[in-house]
Amino acid sequence: MVQGLDRLRRKLTKTIPDRVRQRTRAAMEKGADEIVALAKSLVPVDSGALRDSIGWTWGDAPEGSITLGHVKASKDGDEAITIYAGTRNKRLGDKDAFYVRFVEFGTQNMAPHPFFYPAYRTLKRRVKGRITREMKKGIREGAK
Repeated sequence: MVQGLDRLRRKLTKTIPDRVRQRTRAAMEKGADEIVALAKSLVPVDSGALRDSIGWTWGDAPEGSITLGHVKASKDGDEAITIYAGTRNKRLGDKDAFYVRFVEFGTQNMAPHPFFYPAYRTLKRRVKGRITREMKKGIREGAK
């Protein structure tokens, strides 16, 4: 029989998950900010509507946008961050950026100008590493 097993289980189910969740959320937000900033710097600018439509949110992306990913903070958690570009919103008028797919992937008459996925691929390893480090820090803090 292992001594202290009950105490360890209590720590794993109560103390550590909250601390790890907070650190993970902060790391995810910082990573999303970095990816959004890089995508905005790479996007071709005409009116600025497409650049202004690039962002991130907790939960689902706005209607009509394309998403880079929908990443959950934990396997069983309901917290998910979504990085998106483009909108389909008639209230925005000339700020509607429904054409994000045409710019990113091109058309028969227009060459592609990728900005969204290159930003993600460039920063993916850095963001994933930061999230992993923050999770480990949170776990270590709980072990003290």
